[in-house]
Amino acid sequence: MAETKTIVQQRGTRVPAQDGPVDQRIPRVPGFAQWPAEESPKRRGKALREQIARSAHADFTADPARPDAVTAVAESSRGRIPELTPLRVGRMSANPFAFLRGSAGLMAYDLARTPVTGIGAQICGDAHAGNFGLYGDARGGLVIDLNDFDETVVGPWEWDLKRLVTSLVVAGRVAGVSEATCREAAADAAGAYRRTMRLMARMPALEAWHAIANEELVSHSDAHDLIGTLERVAEKARRNTSGRFAAKSTETLEDGSLRFVDAPPVLRRVSDAEAVAVAASLEEYVSTLGEDRLPLLARHAIQDVAFRVVGTGSVGTRSYVVLLQDHRGAPFVLQVKEARPSALAPHLPVAGFKAPETEHEGRRVVLGQKRMQVVSDILLGWTTVEGRPFQVRQFRNRKGSVDPAELTADQLDDYGRMTGALLARAHAHGADPRLISGYCGKTEELDEAMAAFAVAYADRTEADHAVLEAAVREGRIEAEVGV
Repeated sequence: MAETKTIVQQRGTRVPAQDGPVDQRIPRVPGFAQWPAEESPKRRGKALREQIARSAHADFTADPARPDAVTAVAESSRGRIPELTPLRVGRMSANPFAFLRGSAGLMAYDLARTPVTGIGAQICGDAHAGNFGLYGDARGGLVIDLNDFDETVVGPWEWDLKRLVTSLVVAGRVAGVSEATCREAAADAAGAYRRTMRLMARMPALEAWHAIANEELVSHSDAHDLIGTLERVAEKARRNTSGRFAAKSTETLEDGSLRFVDAPPVLRRVSDAEAVAVAASLEEYVSTLGEDRLPLLARHAIQDVAFRVVGTGSVGTRSYVVLLQDHRGAPFVLQVKEARPSALAPHLPVAGFKAPETEHEGRRVVLGQKRMQVVSDILLGWTTVEGRPFQVRQFRNRKGSVDPAELTADQLDDYGRMTGALLARAHAHGADPRLISGYCGKTEELDEAMAAFAVAYADRTEADHAVLEAAVREGRIEAEVGV
């Protein structure tokens, strides 16, 4: 072994080391990296191109044994509240983008049969273009990021990117944007993902970890045509608060307390027994929070519980809003939302990944969200209601979102770049950006492959939507349309 001199730090004093072999004073500690690194993550990523060419990601051929759209919707409705299934079907049948939003499991079936590099990351699992948006941070500011984690798991990073680029093509077609622009938006989203991952790989680890997803990211992704739209969404988001929701959804009783008012089919009061079960579950929820959050909750009293229907993919799951009031009577609302197993879980082994070993689905969602976001809701937690797992979070925490199916051609391309950059930043928390960047490379080969996949899978989505639409029209599946 070569001899060398080292300088070690002892109690603040620089002490010359003795001549001789390298002195292994600091052992390798589990949880920390080895120094020096045994191999370059970037080289490992680059070597993966020999196994899975970047151009291979363009491939998509539907498995003849895949379930059809009607079967897939019926299977994904198992365990949901039966009377809400027609509402979910009605929303999914509205257009192909709505269908895509509600069919994460069906797409996972298809993605499991496409090429993967084997690089795992904490993935959103449902990273379509509608699941990005604004929300409030603890200091009153607004952050732009992924904002839906019901399906989050450790899985192939490519699945999130393919779902994103596909959704841009589908949304663009619904909006009437040209096919060339749709494909360009998909390619630019993949390009922004690749360039942002490369940027993360070149930054100091701590700086990359804390890279905030805010208006600076819009500038980085060259999304200037989107700025006006984001400003309007931000202005609306600032008014989207618990207090505003409570003002519209409650009535004041004689003692000054508040109570929810029925507003079917979206909001309805629940039985006393159901309300008590939900309220009692918050004791477990409190135990999942850091101790520094407890004084805040201790200044609020629980007033009422109601059932509230949630978005397209989650329609039929159990979701409650819990009304709180502080000592001055100011309202505050928590959402207690059922956490079902990830729709991706059954398909991960087909792609060579382990299915998640989950002790509590609400915990899976919360920890996945915290891993992928730089800034998360300070009141995220989980609980159990009558044996079912739930996640708990602030309701109407200044949330705002862009509807990708309403964007103009210039905006769609910008939105693609912005969301591609956001996705890369989120993945860089759960996977080494040097590894993914090494695979993605500097050229546009991956971008073009992803765009080709997006177009092919958008065609598949439109065909699936047509099957569901026909089944609704012919009365083979019940749908509540227009709600």
